[in-house]
Amino acid sequence: MCERTVYLLFTDTGSYLSRAINLYTKKPLNHVSIGFDKDLNELYSFGRKQPNNPFIGGFVKEDIKNPFMRYSHCEIYRFQVSNEDYLRIKKHIKNIENQQNLYRYNFIGLFGVMFHIKINRKSAYFCSQFVATVLQHISSFKFQKPPYFTTPSDLRELQGIELLYEGTLDDYCGIQKNIEKQSLSIL
Repeated sequence: MCERTVYLLFTDTGSYLSRAINLYTKKPLNHVSIGFDKDLNELYSFGRKQPNNPFIGGFVKEDIKNPFMRYSHCEIYRFQVSNEDYLRIKKHIKNIENQQNLYRYNFIGLFGVMFHIKINRKSAYFCSQFVATVLQHISSFKFQKPPYFTTPSDLRELQGIELLYEGTLDDYCGIQKNIEKQSLSIL
């Protein structure tokens, strides 16, 4: 069976919302994105549409070189899925991306998590709800909570995921560039 790698990026941007969530959860790294390459060029989540405006949110293709994220503390995890599951995940995300104007950030859903009240809005997600929704049909993961109650720390505790890196995104990008240079010099 052919296996493919999927990546989860957990970040703490230091934004007001990030600080408020950290205060409530008492855990760091409360934003999560899902990606498909070790360089994190193809990375998706639900969050701010514009880095300087926290009130406009929805489906986003993350840019780790953006100053808002670049110096963020992060953890990068990876896990293996079958080729079939990999394609299923990518298709689900591509469908949302193609209709992203129909999707919103589920800010109200964050209060649902806090007070353990089901707030499952149609076409609206917060970051960990989006990632959990995308992964919920993957046979290798067994979620203990529905996506609308899933937090980033719940995702970090999934069985079968492996911590790849901890540090700043900027340092990670530098490490990846050095690895590429070394690989090219070997050739």
